[in-house]
Amino acid sequence: MPRYRRGFDVDQAHDWLSRRDRRLGTWMKRLGPIQAQPGWAKTFDPVDALARAILFQQLSGKAASTIVGRVETAIGSPRLHADTLARIDDAGLRVCGVSGNKALALRDLARREAAGEIPDLRRMSVMDHDAIIDALVPIRGIGRWTVEMMLMFRLGRPDILPVDDLGVRKGAQRVDKAERMPTPKELLARGEKWGPFRTYASLYLWRIADFTVDPKTTTNRSQG
Repeated sequence: MPRYRRGFDVDQAHDWLSRRDRRLGTWMKRLGPIQAQPGWAKTFDPVDALARAILFQQLSGKAASTIVGRVETAIGSPRLHADTLARIDDAGLRVCGVSGNKALALRDLARREAAGEIPDLRRMSVMDHDAIIDALVPIRGIGRWTVEMMLMFRLGRPDILPVDDLGVRKGAQRVDKAERMPTPKELLARGEKWGPFRTYASLYLWRIADFTVDPKTTTNRSQG
């Protein structure tokens, strides 16, 4: 059974992509190398990470952090899990600022954790990324994009291309000097050239989408 390590050789990825795709390679030279992501070296708890992802959805970082802090105080723990979330009822979650839909998502996550349906880091280390996606997207409130962000930034899987992300699509549009953003299906086909380092290509596409000669101007992106 193969074992997947956290992270990948970014120098190898940079060399591969710059040779495989001339247009992307031109942007890579302009922007400079992207280093390994700090999250790859840090251990984390998948259940806690998913709970926080649920609470952060559709909120600014500051507002979500405030709500998470209230929940942590209410349950008396910095760890969001089935056992700790059981310490607070839905009314208590509402007092913390958690919406009804998010409360339902947290309860579903806790139920699935208690049933052993959420793989831990050890199990994930022998699962390919499609298997991880299949295991986590049935959780209420957890979509494919959320799992892809975990795969990219926490697990360091090298070949993830979040085709539904507007920032990635905008970056691809700029690389190809296209009149419109590619559809997710078109981006999936375009990204075949970037394998097996589509994660590293995505990191560049976000930067390309945000790139401007005016440092005061920023491009709206879909990821937080």
